[in-house]
Amino acid sequence: MWAMIVKEFRQLRRDRRTLAMMIVLPILLLVVLGYAASFDVPSIPVAVAGPGAAVATRALPKPFDVVSTDSQAGRAWAQDQLRDGHAAVAVVTGAGAQPAVLIDGSQLFTAQATLTALSKAASAFPAGRPAVTILYNPGLKTSAVMIPGIAGVILVFIGTIITSLGVVRERQTGTLEQLAVMPLRPRDVFLGKIAPYFGVAAVDLAIVVGVGIALFGVPFRGSALLFALGALLFLFVTLGIGVLISTVSQNQGQAIQLAVMTMLPQVLLSGLIFPLSAIAVGVRWIAYLLPLTYFNEISRGVMLRAEPISSLWSPLLILALLGLAVGTLATLRFRGYLAPAPARRTQRERDRAGYGQSEPVFLGDAAAPRAGQPE
Repeated sequence: MWAMIVKEFRQLRRDRRTLAMMIVLPILLLVVLGYAASFDVPSIPVAVAGPGAAVATRALPKPFDVVSTDSQAGRAWAQDQLRDGHAAVAVVTGAGAQPAVLIDGSQLFTAQATLTALSKAASAFPAGRPAVTILYNPGLKTSAVMIPGIAGVILVFIGTIITSLGVVRERQTGTLEQLAVMPLRPRDVFLGKIAPYFGVAAVDLAIVVGVGIALFGVPFRGSALLFALGALLFLFVTLGIGVLISTVSQNQGQAIQLAVMTMLPQVLLSGLIFPLSAIAVGVRWIAYLLPLTYFNEISRGVMLRAEPISSLWSPLLILALLGLAVGTLATLRFRGYLAPAPARRTQRERDRAGYGQSEPVFLGDAAAPRAGQPE
């Protein structure tokens, strides 16, 4: 038994990835969640419109943070500020009239913090208690906020874990090496590998969104084409990450470890569970490197607030850049496992050997007549 214990310790010591996952990952999660696991909203961005905008701006206490004002604008401008994500709360003032407060219900925790802060800030509205209206998620339902984000988690699961396992399984069975003798470029292999998983993920996404609308009453107010574009870019990134993980993993166990290590931060730090404004600045920068952060912004913006493409171009562009970077890395990694196409390899060898050039070939001298012999 003692020999078995020693053998297991030695084997664990050699498996550095498993050892790192057992020791480093718990410490990392503890530190990250210690700073990120907070539902408190320290700051509430506010847009103020109407003739009394200047007075309301000075009177609003903390945690309200006025980010934009327009004394000439009205309720329509205020709603556009909420729809486009420029503010979470809008205050519409009038000349001696009762002010109106519009709250973006798609930002669940911010909306709840706003209602609590308004009850303590009666002195900020001398014209009377404001009329509060919650937009985009009037009932402040958790399902309306979570379903768009869960759709992204489903894509991360399929794109990262399932894809990496599928490619590693082919390497273990030897079928990946068989591609080396086929006339395929690394780019063709990369696209061929992700195509089936792309189709399955697209079907799962449609099912999740359909069930969320039919069963949980989640609205879909925006453009389906814009939502599909965001999902397409996000899925390409996650599939590329899955293929990239498979190229650095020797077996399925390592693939699962790396996939989990990339999936957990996306679930915890992308704004799906904890609001980004509540995450400490020292950890928040990680969220801006995660593709799920931008898909959450797109899915919630399209489904709940009907945001146009003009206000979502930034997350769409970032997802496109991430997809290009990850796809390029995955393709370059495949070059190390796949030989070039046989026809092209043969041509290069022929060029290096000097075949096809106009120099004389000495094999013909053997057929030339010797001296003294008849021609």
